[in-house]
Amino acid sequence: MLPGVRILYGVVGEGMGHATRSRVVIEHLARLGHEVKVVVSGRAHRFLTEKLAAFPSVTTEEIDGLTLTYLGNSLDRSASIFHNLKNAPAAVARNVDVYRKVAEARFTPELVVSDFESWAALYARRHGIPVISIDNMQIINRCRHKKALLKGKGFDFRLARLAVKAKVPGAAHYVVTTFFTPEVRKRYTTLVPPILRPEILAATREPGDHVLVYQTQQTNQGLVPALRQLAYRFRVYGLGREGTEGNVTFCPFSETRFVDDLRTARAAIAGGGFSLMSEAVALGVPLLSLPVVGQFEQELNARYLAELGFGGHARSLEKQTLEAFLERVPDYQARLAQRPRLDNSMLLGCVDELILRVGQGETRVRRLATAALAKSDEEELEADDAVGSD
Repeated sequence: MLPGVRILYGVVGEGMGHATRSRVVIEHLARLGHEVKVVVSGRAHRFLTEKLAAFPSVTTEEIDGLTLTYLGNSLDRSASIFHNLKNAPAAVARNVDVYRKVAEARFTPELVVSDFESWAALYARRHGIPVISIDNMQIINRCRHKKALLKGKGFDFRLARLAVKAKVPGAAHYVVTTFFTPEVRKRYTTLVPPILRPEILAATREPGDHVLVYQTQQTNQGLVPALRQLAYRFRVYGLGREGTEGNVTFCPFSETRFVDDLRTARAAIAGGGFSLMSEAVALGVPLLSLPVVGQFEQELNARYLAELGFGGHARSLEKQTLEAFLERVPDYQARLAQRPRLDNSMLLGCVDELILRVGQGETRVRRLATAALAKSDEEELEADDAVGSD
């Protein structure tokens, strides 16, 4: 391991999953003596600033990122595009100022790490700095997926793959976090288990009788009436409310309480976001996924979850759908019990190896020696990975 590497770490700010996962890697880098400057947008900036305050070698800078607009449980693509285009000129100007500030602060990065954040990757490209990609999204582009899992989503898949491909092109290596293991189709790719925050690693599974519900979009107000029709107790997070309505308890945000409610839940209901889904899988909690309509990555996560027998997936939450899911909870629990509980050691080992090899002059690292779920075999994979074509 090379000591004291200066690392620019870009974190996408849409949602909080990227921030919670990046925190684990950044803390690991700081403990090893690396100097890390984090660039991050949205709510994730405050979260990382607070969580990383104890590490003097880590600083955070806020940039502007893309934001998504929702209508009910669907992505409003038109509104999202309009909002981002409207704010694009000012956002670009602010981001240029941030990266100028990075240069003027005499922080000359030797390495860039991108958690699906394109500004840091662009900075690296312009300054000839190697990039390590660490995120779950690259699985869309860098792996092969069964046709059955893409049924009815061919156009969305092709569109998503193009978007992901353009996000962090030409990285030295792509470390892809995942709870499912499709065949790797591209070089410079390693699959590792999901990044788990310390609170999840420390949690012990003790199933109770409540069902945890996590809803990130407050516009989905049809959720509560559906839950009220069922003979189960629900603890609902994310609707910005507190109190109780019959069998439904609205919980204020609390990281400690949420983890406790998750580890003791009979089952969970959530969208298709990777973070909570992977935490539920790690803890052995059966999950019913309701992916946001128009979010292909969430749809893919949900379909793999169902294929593996770890839970179910549905387009909407209706009485019959939920009852059928809860009746199958014992089957899901049995499948989850067969999955080994993995920690972050594979991921962190890959990161350490990459820092060492990039520091020794490898501009692109084809295959890692560190143990992993799956690795690229360069002799058999697609050869379209020249810089700029990833």
